[in-house]
Formats: sequence, C-alpha cells, structure tokens
Amino acid sequence: MSTFHIWTLGCQMNQADSLKLAAGLEQIGYQPSHDEDSADLFVINTCSVRQHAEDRAYSRIGMLRKRRDNGEQFQIAVMGCMVGPKTDDLERRFPAVDAWARPQQFEPILAIADTALTERDVSEGELGAAQLIQWDSTYGKPAGPTAFVPVIHGCDKFCTYCIVPLRRGREDSRPSVEILDEVRFLAANNVREVTLLGQTVEAYGHDIDEDVDLATLFEGIETIEGIDRVRFLTSYPKDMTDRIIDAVADLPKVCEHFNIPVQSGSNSMLERMRRGYLVEDFEDRVEKIRSRMPDAAIATDVIVGCPGETEAEFQATVDLLERMQFDVIHVAAYSPRPGTYAHRKLEDDVSRELKKERLHVIEAIHAASSVRINQRLLAQTVEVLVEREQDGRSTGRTRHGQLAHFEATNRIGQLVDVTIDEVTAWSLRGREASALLLPVL
Repeated sequence: MSTFHIWTLGCQMNQADSLKLAAGLEQIGYQPSHDEDSADLFVINTCSVRQHAEDRAYSRIGMLRKRRDNGEQFQIAVMGCMVGPKTDDLERRFPAVDAWARPQQFEPILAIADTALTERDVSEGELGAAQLIQWDSTYGKPAGPTAFVPVIHGCDKFCTYCIVPLRRGREDSRPSVEILDEVRFLAANNVREVTLLGQTVEAYGHDIDEDVDLATLFEGIETIEGIDRVRFLTSYPKDMTDRIIDAVADLPKVCEHFNIPVQSGSNSMLERMRRGYLVEDFEDRVEKIRSRMPDAAIATDVIVGCPGETEAEFQATVDLLERMQFDVIHVAAYSPRPGTYAHRKLEDDVSRELKKERLHVIEAIHAASSVRINQRLLAQTVEVLVEREQDGRSTGRTRHGQLAHFEATNRIGQLVDVTIDEVTAWSLRGREASALLLPVL
C-alpha cells in the first residue's frame, strides 16, 4: 500500500489545498500516513508571506534530502506559494525534489504519484492520474467537525508588500453551485461549521457572469441541513458591502465574526502600501457592523515597520487600535518578499530592532483589548462547537471565534452550552451548563 504525508505551512487556503490534494491521492490509491518517516510520498505545502515560513520549508527539504542520501526510498513534492511560474532556480537549488506545483495546480504531484504507483511513465499524450481526476468533484474531507471552503482564489489588489497575487494569480471565483455542492458533501460527512475562504473574500462573484456575491452563498448555505455555523475570511474594507453586513446580521447560521485587516492607521502609509482605502473607509465599515451587531467580534491585521514608516505613522496605528478596541489583533513585522513592488522599489529602512519594538507595542494593545472584551463573558453562557478532546478536556470555539476549554469527553462535533469562569486574552475556560446535547449527525 502506497502512503503519503502532507506537511502544511501558512494560511487556511493552504490547509484547504492540502485536503484537496489528499482527496486526489486517495482517489488514485494512496493512503494517508501520520508517520512522516514511513510515507512513500512527502508533500510540503509552502507559504511565502514571511521569510520565516520559507526558511522552514527549505530546512525540511534539506532534512528529506539527507534521508534520501542515506538510502531511504520515497518521493518529495513541493507545492504552494513558494512555487512561482518558473521553477528553474528552485530545481537547481533542490534537485532532490521530484515535483513542483503552484497553488491549486496539483497535476505534477499526481503525475509522479501515479508513475510510482503503476510503475510506468506518464508520457505526453498518455492518460495519467492527473488527467483522470475531475477536480471540480473531488472534495477534501476533514477529520473534525469544521472545514475550510475556498470560494475565490487569487487577488487583484496588488498591495506593495504582498506576494500573494504573484503566486496565486488574479481573482477567480468558483461557481456558486459548485461551492454549495461542496458544502452539502461536507455536511453529509459530519461537518457542522464551514469557513468560506478568499484572499479578499467579499470580492467573490465580481469576476464571473453570475449575479452572485458572498451574501448569496450565505443564503444558500442557510438551507443546507447539518451545517450550523458559517464563517468567512479574509475581508477587505472596500469590498464589504452593506448587503453582506446585513446578511451576517440577519442569517442565523452566519457567525458575527469579522476579520478585516486595516494594516496601518495612517493614510500616508496606506497609500504607500497601495491598500486602496483610507482609514475613514475602514472606520465606516466597522461602525456599520457595530450598528447592526453591537456584540460582533472584529479582528484585524497590522503590519509594522513597512518601508518609510515614521514614528507619527506608527503612532496613528496605535491610536486607531486603542480607539477601536478589537477582539483580536494579528500583527507582523514587515518582511521583504522578492518580486513585490516594495522589494523592487522601496528601501527596507526600518531597523529590525525598531520593528521588534513596534511589534511588542501592538501585541500589548491586543492583550489589553482582548482580555477586556473577554471579561464581559464571565459568568455568561456561550455556545461552543467542540473540535477536539485531550486528557478529559474538550476544546472548541464560540460563535465569536474565542477558544474555549471545559472538562468533558465524547463531545466532538457537538454544540455545547458552556458557562465561563475564567478568561485570558487568548482563551476562555468554563464548565458545561447543560446536559442537553445535540446528537452527532
């Protein structure tokens, strides 16, 4: 029996891609292996958003090469955002890798897998596994009760610092019927919560000849039996229409949980980033959300130390975050990505030490605002979808996305009412409020 192991770095889109590749490999006869040292095919699904992620991938390739040099027999494939349109340089640097595959282009990996499985070459014009699989109908099945569903690939925004459009291409929306079919498949396989994914998820539908938007998908999923919750990310302020916000407020299954990156609180920095909106536009969308859903959870993303960031521009970001009080603040220090406009045209002139200092300032703001918001839940009862169990403790998320722990077993896939006794900036702890549990479907 041939086996495979996929090591995934990066975002939820990569996790969805890994599940899809796994489904294809299983379709041609492979079985997943949790023991990476015994797999016949080792796949690294890479991320290029930060240098650290690339360094981890390079390190793992080196470790795999040493195993091969020591006589072990297995194949190595690399996929994801580290793989660009041309792989000549990567192939020269890492000759041990058997296949390179760009995001969503799984065929090179399936081809080498099929060759090894059938002990024959897949030559040009011959029907190989990669051509036999109908990817539109091959859905990955997650192990737990939650799943990621990509609805739009790529990005048209071309922010100066971002490598994503260069790796994942332009915006490409999936047909709504295909997306809803995948959600039905997931519901039939005990998934109770789906997260709709896109680099800018509210851009869904703008590029296709179908009168649909993200709210249309929300409305369609509302009728699918077995799905109890819907999430979505990542948002973009200019694409977030009133209709989408109203749909979140009005549809019971859609969680009141937004992730809207602001990136900077300074209009001059936003202009250099080419973000395409002003701070005032961002604040308008947040105010609209909070007017319709006063208790909505709102997370944001911030990058510190972008080229030319002044003390005044950084302080504007600090002021915005303290003024708006977000549930979660994801913060990263600027990392130059080869090929981006910022790498080609802008000097990385903020020192590493200053980037680190500013990063810690934002982390402190996050900790203070998050714990302040979570304290409102003390002695309150919240609904938790249990995703995993360990050592007698169940763990899951609330509708607002907070991680919650409580003592219980045999609850995976169930919606449980939990009374909150302790809170931190990162999670909640409580006790089961009721013995009345929903059955696993």
